[in-house]
Amino acid sequence: MQVHALKCFGERPGDGNPALVIEGDASGNEARRAFARSRNTTCVFLDGDVVDFHYPHARSPLCLHATLAVAHVLFARRPDAPLLAVTTAMRGQRLELARDGDAFFIRLQALDVVQPALEASLPARLLAMPGLTPASTPRVASIGSPKLLVEVPDAATLHGLRPDLQAITAWGKEAGINGVYAWCRRPDGRFEGRNFNHLDPLLEDGATGVAAGALTALLGQGLVLLQGRATGQSCLIATRIEDGAILVGGRAETAAIVTSLAGR
Repeated sequence: MQVHALKCFGERPGDGNPALVIEGDASGNEARRAFARSRNTTCVFLDGDVVDFHYPHARSPLCLHATLAVAHVLFARRPDAPLLAVTTAMRGQRLELARDGDAFFIRLQALDVVQPALEASLPARLLAMPGLTPASTPRVASIGSPKLLVEVPDAATLHGLRPDLQAITAWGKEAGINGVYAWCRRPDGRFEGRNFNHLDPLLEDGATGVAAGALTALLGQGLVLLQGRATGQSCLIATRIEDGAILVGGRAETAAIVTSLAGR
């Protein structure tokens, strides 16, 4: 088994959301989840051109920062390839991978979603901020992992959030939504966000590519999205819309490479 450790979507060298890319592993889902849990890190198991995502707490249909890590590994072997593609293990979703300088991009399509009935008080209850009035109507959008997108007034509000993670998880299971993404507009024209879909607050994402893609689909424009201040990482996700497709991208760099692990 070969394991590659990377940091993805870092705004600067050394920053980024960590992911492990694992090759040559033939174990089942429970063993893979146990491995992710033991490393307390998002893991993507690469089986040929199939990618299988595992968080420490659950298997996932899609994880873009881990896909960015896969792109780094695959383009290192085929640096002249104009485009590469992988398929997700859970839903068979095709992900096209491209390289642009030192950044990698994932090409996806916005998906149609049914908007759940949302009580007006729901965002404030889930985000545990009584009296919160979202800056726009909360909506669900998806490029493969649906998110409830809640715009808050400013960055101070965003970073003051201490959400009810139990309530978010329970509501998400009932509604078929993969967590809440709180976001705001910055005075410099960029955007900033935080993702809440883990029960453990220490597992908050430093960068959530699927949320950036969902927000791009919702707003109908490319954007520069900052994330990670709450986790001590400075992450930057860039998106654009080309020929009706959504491209989500950023930096990926090797953190460490482990050539083999005993006992696996």
